[in-house]
Amino acid sequence: MDQHPGEWVYSPDLALVKPILLSLGETSGPGFLCGFYCPYESYLCLFAILIFQDVYSPQLVWSANRNRPVRFNATLRLTEDGNLILADADGTFVWSTNTASKSVSGLNLTETGNLVLLDRNNEMVWQSFDHPTDSLVLQQKLVRGKKLISSVSASNWTHGWFSLSLTNYSVAAYIQSNPPQLYYEQDWYMPSRGIKYTNRSLSIYYDWRFEEDNSTVLAPIPGTLSAAQYMRLGSDGHLRVYQWQETEWKEAVDLMDGVLTECRYPLACGKYGICSAGQCTCPGASDNGTIYFRPINERQTNLGCSAITPISCQLSQYHSLLEIQNTSYFTFQLDMQSTDVEICKQTCLKNCSCKAALFRPTSNHSSGYCCLLSDVFTLRNVETLYPTYDFSTSLFLKVENSPTENVVEKKAGNARIIVGSSLGALFGVLILIGAFIFLFWKRRDSEEAEEDHLDCIPGMPTRFSFEDLKAITENFSCKLGEGGFGSVFQGTLSNGIKVAVKNLEGLGQVKKSFLAEVETIGSVHHVNLVRLIGFCAEKSHRLLVYECMCNGSLDKWIFHGNRDLALGWQSRRKIILDIAKGLSYLHEDCRKKIFHLDIKPQNILLDEDFNAKVSDFGLSKLIDKDQSQVVTRMRGTPGYLAPEWLTSIITEKVDVYSFGVVVLEILCGRKNLDRSQTEEDMHLLGIFKRKAEENRLADIIDKCSEDMQLHGADVVEMMKVGAWCLQGDFARRPSMSVVVKVLEGSVDIEDNLEYSFSYSLQPPKIAGMGNKAADAATAVPIPSVLSGPR
Repeated sequence: MDQHPGEWVYSPDLALVKPILLSLGETSGPGFLCGFYCPYESYLCLFAILIFQDVYSPQLVWSANRNRPVRFNATLRLTEDGNLILADADGTFVWSTNTASKSVSGLNLTETGNLVLLDRNNEMVWQSFDHPTDSLVLQQKLVRGKKLISSVSASNWTHGWFSLSLTNYSVAAYIQSNPPQLYYEQDWYMPSRGIKYTNRSLSIYYDWRFEEDNSTVLAPIPGTLSAAQYMRLGSDGHLRVYQWQETEWKEAVDLMDGVLTECRYPLACGKYGICSAGQCTCPGASDNGTIYFRPINERQTNLGCSAITPISCQLSQYHSLLEIQNTSYFTFQLDMQSTDVEICKQTCLKNCSCKAALFRPTSNHSSGYCCLLSDVFTLRNVETLYPTYDFSTSLFLKVENSPTENVVEKKAGNARIIVGSSLGALFGVLILIGAFIFLFWKRRDSEEAEEDHLDCIPGMPTRFSFEDLKAITENFSCKLGEGGFGSVFQGTLSNGIKVAVKNLEGLGQVKKSFLAEVETIGSVHHVNLVRLIGFCAEKSHRLLVYECMCNGSLDKWIFHGNRDLALGWQSRRKIILDIAKGLSYLHEDCRKKIFHLDIKPQNILLDEDFNAKVSDFGLSKLIDKDQSQVVTRMRGTPGYLAPEWLTSIITEKVDVYSFGVVVLEILCGRKNLDRSQTEEDMHLLGIFKRKAEENRLADIIDKCSEDMQLHGADVVEMMKVGAWCLQGDFARRPSMSVVVKVLEGSVDIEDNLEYSFSYSLQPPKIAGMGNKAADAATAVPIPSVLSGPR
């Protein structure tokens, strides 16, 4: 057992695992190790527990941070107050056991693979068995309120499509949807306490003692299996037991096979695929011969089908329902009862989120039941699987028809045209066609050269085709908003991950923006920077695929004026710290400095836990470490521009200034530049200056949040951080790394701050220079460096 306190750091090396605790167990049984796990192909690590029989083949069975992997130099620390904390390399909090003040004296890894925290009396305070991921090991229980959640894939540990959980009277498995769709369920006759995995079975227990005589076998496990085994909910929805056989881990038994056939798994043939005896096809043509679906990949039909014309909510007048004969679905979750098939169909057509309707009549066919699906997974051909099956359930898929184009007949022109004029016109047309062909080939060569350049960049994100992105976004039907240089649309990858797809617009700037974003963001990774997943560079199409931040942009949470949605003090404080860390990384931790140049609430995105991430690098500049400033044309957003933009002396301090404006907006709950206000109150910085001079800064704290009012003194101190960042002389502004230290409490705010902010973009005074010197300082341009591979 490791005694308290302690600290462990994962330093960069070639080791797959850096053990912290090791449990070898019995001679014939498996061993377990707990520590940092970093696969060779990844620079990201988990704090994890692994089972092994051979030291070269450890298998992941538990992790603390599967959705937030850490980097090299991450730290695991058992604090003085008894909390086990995982922090990333930059000190960012990632995970903890929440055991502070519980008298923890040490941690131990048991011979069954359970990580436990013990108090001074050797009593258990916390255990990993209570927090399962996608796997169970022998003797581990799954109780009500907990669930197994599959991973996206063997190499991507984040939450995937499937989950397994318990109710009072059943164990059930679902695929992620809205709402989740049930695909497996086993019922029992009395309330249960949980299920337990033993070397003989997966059994249901009816009391908290989990005694064998008060249990029922849910799924038997062959007694011939070795002691080295574990159970996993796979990325395909199967619940399998794996065992060590001679030199490798092999599948021993699929525990759902007794209930589910191959075609009853939701992703057996992907979305919209029809499964028939293990073979996958797409829905056939309509009565008039129209084909609506095609395979995503002709060679891998199990990946599913996509709509040839994706459904768009803006074109609902062209929607119709295609009945699929002799086909059923793996679930039927009741949405409407005592209805008829036409009402069921019309309800689906009127609901944009409905993708399919299932109708099942009652025994007397007088009415029936309706199920509406927001996602359509694998369909099942019931004719070949079950010849005697009662085909009473009708299945209708929503499809979109192309608008009928009106063909207008053109009348023939006058035949009496002068021959010379005709030849002259023809000659002119030929010249224009020749010029057009020349320009077309020249432009295509340029585009191909740019695309070839992108393919040569090492470490680039995934490249998508334009057709891929049309399918992912359902023909760009769900618009999230306007981003830098283009519109942003919601999409879903084939593995279920939500993404935001930005379609770059504006021919004059697209290529520069595209290269800047792909080459820069593709090689920069930080927990407070929005991650670039992929891109599209196909002919004139330029698109970027980002991770989707489910809580949207910051402006929607601070400018709404709604008390019910107001963020509290701790949430706002953490958002400010997150932004500071993201900018600090861009300015100081990359091999070349990156200036964002357009920091504003619209470019700060929030995830499901309100962690803030800086987005939109379309305006960024990349600067050599030894180059302190760059001359560039003015850019950014009014209200967030530092005064030195007029002098063309631009450093990373322009981002610090914009950050200061955003800090005040977060604390005050209003925009800096609000044209709906009177001229006197139009500028937040002007109000801030007046209130600072009157020593009444508390007056401008966001009144929509009672929590902000209760923490008034802390909020005012944070306002001073914003004021420091807004100093007119950029040399007096702190660096973002200093701001981070101030927010973390290790550095004090500078005294004698200047509150005469220049919010009208007046040029600042340059210390120690006269006007001629200042003019000279702006006369010599220092070349800017565009984003490139790093």
